[in-house]
Amino acid sequence: MPSDNSRLRFAPSPTGALHIGGARTALYNWLAARHDGGELVLRIEDTDRERSTEENVAQILDAMRWLELDWDVGPVSQAERADRHAEALRRLLDSGHAYRDHATGKEVEAWKAEHGAGRGYRGTPTEDPTAAIRLRVPGEGETVVHDLIRGPVAFPNASYDDFVIARADGSVLYNFAVAVDDAEMGITEVVRGDDHLSNTPKQLLVLEALGQEPPRYAHLPLLHGPDGKKLSKRHGAASVQELRAAGYLPAAVRNYLALLGWGTDDDTTLMSTEELVRRFRVADVGKSAAIFDEKKLRWLNGRFMREMPLDEYTAAVARHLGREADERLRAACGIAQEKAQTLEEVWALIRFLFEPPVSDEKAWGKVMKEGTGPVLEAVAEALEPVEPFEPARIEAALAPLLDRFGLKPGKLYQPIRVAITGTSISPGIFESLAALGRERSLERIRAAAERLPPA
Repeated sequence: MPSDNSRLRFAPSPTGALHIGGARTALYNWLAARHDGGELVLRIEDTDRERSTEENVAQILDAMRWLELDWDVGPVSQAERADRHAEALRRLLDSGHAYRDHATGKEVEAWKAEHGAGRGYRGTPTEDPTAAIRLRVPGEGETVVHDLIRGPVAFPNASYDDFVIARADGSVLYNFAVAVDDAEMGITEVVRGDDHLSNTPKQLLVLEALGQEPPRYAHLPLLHGPDGKKLSKRHGAASVQELRAAGYLPAAVRNYLALLGWGTDDDTTLMSTEELVRRFRVADVGKSAAIFDEKKLRWLNGRFMREMPLDEYTAAVARHLGREADERLRAACGIAQEKAQTLEEVWALIRFLFEPPVSDEKAWGKVMKEGTGPVLEAVAEALEPVEPFEPARIEAALAPLLDRFGLKPGKLYQPIRVAITGTSISPGIFESLAALGRERSLERIRAAAERLPPA
């Protein structure tokens, strides 16, 4: 999978943002379609008009574009295909594969007495028991889903009533619309979450009644958090937009999502998108639930960031911060690239180069001990004559102070770091001093020394 001339579809419901599980489904469909030149259809399943909004559609398209997952057909609105659904419904009624069910009052009351007043007649709680169109389901035999991941899964036909495929007003239900759309759009593979597995027998029965060849199905195991429970907001970023706001790179997100349930024989972790396309096969996806761990995503994102060319890195940081990708920002990015794991982390590391430091009182109290004032004064004296003011010369100028004051490196360099950045976390101290420049570095070091009591 996919086969020659394959056509896959990603079919989200626009009832909210595109969450991580949906993003993985979109990615798997995209990878499978691109693997051998197949097509990807983007179909918006918006028949739930009360919950489907244009804003949510826009969010889905925005998420797909940010992930750099393009599509060949669409976006197609399922709701706008109502005439095609109605035509298919008429064909089933004319052929006798479907029928209008007008329940009598006694039948409705008997059903409610047996199954509860809140349930519809022979259907789901929301169905009108007095009129509906139902598909005739064979009373014997079974419907088998030949799943590419799970293998054959059999569903006894006797477990189904003649299920409703359209309401009294002629509007069709989800399983009927999906089956019709898949058939008419020539979908050859359906890759979706295994929460849809129970829907598949009904869709197969509809396709059989329409005389259509079914697509091949692959139901992906759902995502769990590190605690083994179904993935939710408590496990970190829940939507694609939240991942973007947190400063993740699209390429890193694609790489990480691809590995949630799928992997290579040689356990390769870091892969370009081109390599993912070349190596990905849906049939290789595992059957067990995959674990989404944002800590692992952060690690992988950091790897991607460190391997970016500096100009590309600077452009990504500039977009994230809404700043100009000028030489000043490029120099700042040059000293932060090895330390930051997300684009969001970069600003905290380089802010001191653009704004006066705001002291972290916790860091100040921990680092600026009694006797630190004279050390900082000596640091200023040592740095003043350094020319050119570059990392290697700065390090050489400061090294003698370690012996002079009998300090370990951390005891000397951390006070300098807090003095020039306001925090105890920054890029390399020599690189930070050089990027800040002699004048501003000396000004901040001396100001910090004045805040401290004399020895």
